[in-house]
Amino acid sequence: MESSRHLGPDAQVDDKALAFAPTDPALTDPFLIMAEDWFSSPGFAWHPHRGLETVTVVVEGVLEHGDNLGHAGALEPGEVQWMTAGKGIIHRELAYRNEHAHVLQLWLNLPRAKKMTDSRYQDVTRGAMRHVRAPGVVLDVHAGTVDGVTGAAETHQPVQGLVAAIDPLASYDLAVPAEHRLFAHVISGRALIGGREVAAGQTGWSDPVAGAGETSLHLIVPDGDAPARVMVYSGTPLHEPVAFGGPFVMNSRTEIAEAFRDFQAGAFGPVPRQARLAYDR
Repeated sequence: MESSRHLGPDAQVDDKALAFAPTDPALTDPFLIMAEDWFSSPGFAWHPHRGLETVTVVVEGVLEHGDNLGHAGALEPGEVQWMTAGKGIIHRELAYRNEHAHVLQLWLNLPRAKKMTDSRYQDVTRGAMRHVRAPGVVLDVHAGTVDGVTGAAETHQPVQGLVAAIDPLASYDLAVPAEHRLFAHVISGRALIGGREVAAGQTGWSDPVAGAGETSLHLIVPDGDAPARVMVYSGTPLHEPVAFGGPFVMNSRTEIAEAFRDFQAGAFGPVPRQARLAYDR
């Protein structure tokens, strides 16, 4: 169990916290880091990535995004952007109309064989979102298959991801592949997760279970509390070396140095001159 670490405002955001940090990537593999950001202006201007995927969940406000592949759009609360940086991408994340965006961004590692895959953007909008419903429970399924419902995001490795909205006294037993490492982050409210109480801003973890085909995670919200929202992601550990270099995640320092050289040489493509999204005044 770990609590978010509050970092406060900086040059890009109004406020920031880390749900978990890459202190020891082997303990969170294949997940690297998850940040919680509140921003208006300036947000995150054009910047590169290589070797990882970013999964951005909009909690509140509207997120404006764009990349140098020509994608641009705006995502509303509950929607998700799943970006594969792969061999290299340049993108930006801004608050629409410079008003307010509150997001959770997860960095998901790519396996060595996929680090230089083609870059892509996937927006999981309300129209594309798949749901599992049970009494007092709604699961927004982002990726993987839950109770026969498959999320819209295509993944490069086995990943199951969802956000659960659970009413007081409601419960749900989530089937999880035994080989997955899982985290459950409480976005709001309070929940009992696998029998342990987890409050807003806290994250619980479970490790792979050897020799089992499938495990079950019991989620329940206690009596009298407000509804809870819980982000639950699991994936198969990669068991590969991890090298960090700012916005790049590779397997060695040599590959990190190569990523910086490639970006500076223009191999990621030019920094876009794309205008902000138009809106009615």
